[in-house]
Amino acid sequence: MAASSERPPDGWAFLGIGDPLLVVHDERRGLLAVAGTDVPGRTTPVAVYESRSFVRSALICSRFPVRAMAFHPRRSLLAIGTGRYDGGYFFEGELLLLHLKTGVVTSLIEHELGRQVLGLEWLDEQSLRVLMAPPDDWQDGAAHEDGHVAVVHRSDWTAVLAQSLNGRDLAGPRTPASRPDPREAAQRAVAKLRSVRQAQRPVPSQDL
Repeated sequence: MAASSERPPDGWAFLGIGDPLLVVHDERRGLLAVAGTDVPGRTTPVAVYESRSFVRSALICSRFPVRAMAFHPRRSLLAIGTGRYDGGYFFEGELLLLHLKTGVVTSLIEHELGRQVLGLEWLDEQSLRVLMAPPDDWQDGAAHEDGHVAVVHRSDWTAVLAQSLNGRDLAGPRTPASRPDPREAAQRAVAKLRSVRQAQRPVPSQDL
């Protein structure tokens, strides 16, 4: 996913993380997570903002492009799914857990290469649905169109240790798993930011 050489759309340079490529809004808590521009050979920034003021409360950098993010329904946690195809064999990546109060980020997958995470959804306070690419495309002609879905259960996600998710935790059925065009993802991210900013603008008073 190459970085754009153009100026950030609609003046999003104030975010300080390049062009927005993925945005998740927690309206209940007034939080906004934004994944920024991915530049080959560099890290990908992820920032969390207060959605009314756009004051940044957390900033981390991922080794891989960010594919998915999801705020925990009750805890101060943000799950971040990252990954890429290495160009020759493996789909590598990480499942990161950002502790919003401390700024500490934990990489959860045990395997050295990890997994390319394509989708995340909290089903409840203890259950995280994880959509992943296959580990590799060896003798697997559909590896770039399919994935595996697993539901990981933990009683307290604030206490989950680094590299504690193993192959058993991430085992699950095969399912179609599309890879969205990065340009379309960027357009959706910009549209989401526009809607958030528009919602925060004061409504002009009217004389009755």
